[in-house]
Amino acid sequence: MLTGLICGIVMQTSTQWSPDQANAWQAKQPWVVGCNFLPSSAINQLEMWQSDTFDPQTIDRELGYAESIGMNAVRVYLHDIAYEQDPKGFKDRMSQFLSIADKHKFRALFVFFDDCWNPDPKAGKQPEPKPGVHNSGWVRSPGDHQRNWPGDLNRLEVFVKDILTTFKTDERIYAWDLYNEPGNSGYNEKSMPLLKKVLEWGWSIRPSQPMTVGVWYDNKELNDYQTANSDIVSFHNYNDAPNLKAEIDGLRKFGRPIINTEWMARSNKSLVSTNLPIFHQEKVACINWGLVSGKSNTIFPWGSKEGSPEPTPWFHDLFRKDGSPYDPAETELFKKLTGRGD
Repeated sequence: MLTGLICGIVMQTSTQWSPDQANAWQAKQPWVVGCNFLPSSAINQLEMWQSDTFDPQTIDRELGYAESIGMNAVRVYLHDIAYEQDPKGFKDRMSQFLSIADKHKFRALFVFFDDCWNPDPKAGKQPEPKPGVHNSGWVRSPGDHQRNWPGDLNRLEVFVKDILTTFKTDERIYAWDLYNEPGNSGYNEKSMPLLKKVLEWGWSIRPSQPMTVGVWYDNKELNDYQTANSDIVSFHNYNDAPNLKAEIDGLRKFGRPIINTEWMARSNKSLVSTNLPIFHQEKVACINWGLVSGKSNTIFPWGSKEGSPEPTPWFHDLFRKDGSPYDPAETELFKKLTGRGD
């Protein structure tokens, strides 16, 4: 939390929620269960949001699959380049997405920045998937060529503040994830300037929804800053059930609501059968990676090579494009624990 010193008195200068405010918000929430969502027709965030490839029909159909198993939230990545192409159109498409999500009784958790995968995002037609390669077309936001601190901060500030101002009281939004995996791709502490700025920009708008930046790897400087300055504590965990339980127990020390924003990697032993019951027992919101097998190729594991055969088991994702579940036992467990099967 940022503080200032005036006449010997420490003054809070952020507008981060207090633990009491965060827990009062949490008391009004249902158990949140959802997925990281990219329509199967999109290879990345740009293909999802650009006007010529925005695909409301596929979004509607595939959110229907998620609704059928009791999910009630989707985590969705935005992109600074898609916004800059057409700010008004981009916000209109966000509104259209929220309307579709609301039809299926979902709320959205939007992600602004991301340090993962391909470093050079470009507007326009996106590449075709590389067969067998996990997330072959996913792009960072901002990309390497848009990380010119401090000169590039102005346009990113406009992006964040415009979106937050437009949707700051929208009840269809569950929360804001300001920065996914800061420090990934070898950036490490080089991501700290943008991390600090995006929190400052968020505080300046102070939306009615909580804001968070999730911890995901062992970097004390980044993790300490993220957990100290988030309204709610979020985290990623792609490990087995004992590891997940231990991490949840460790995060309770912050006295704030806890939400897991990425999990489920079958070959890593992050399984629906073992881990979803822990989230249910602990009353921790959980958002697994992936819904429908598509152009992102996330049924393949991290590091998969071009031409790899379909893996057994799938790494991520729950459904085939026709809506049939990859593993009916998994979707039945979702239904049971969410009450959808009653």
